[in-house]
Amino acid sequence: MSKPVYVGELKIGQYVIIDGEPCRIVDFEKSKPGKHGSAKARITAISAFTGQKKTLLSPVDGRTEVPMIDKRTAQIISISGNTVQMMDMETYATLESPMPDDAELKASLSSGVEVEYWDVLGRKMIVRRKG
Repeated sequence: MSKPVYVGELKIGQYVIIDGEPCRIVDFEKSKPGKHGSAKARITAISAFTGQKKTLLSPVDGRTEVPMIDKRTAQIISISGNTVQMMDMETYATLESPMPDDAELKASLSSGVEVEYWDVLGRKMIVRRKG
């Protein structure tokens, strides 16, 4: 799920969808309008899932999509290879997520541990350990 917003309203630290990927904005520049043109915005963002750098160039009064991030809690059931199987604490549904890239977070994960995960555009990622 996503919602449309004006490019001029975006700020550093927010998330935006670039090329179908949810990305966190790290740099935002506005150029002045020319004699016959409109002001442009250059947004540099880093993908939440792959870590790739992405750029969006758009008029300030143009619209773009912002992802709706669903932050939830789950308990880890098992870890097999690069996949973490967990159970949502509200719905008790079991789901799978890739192992996070952060080495410190990866080392603290084990069966029975509660974690916060984000559901963004149907993809899940573990963000942090709870407690």
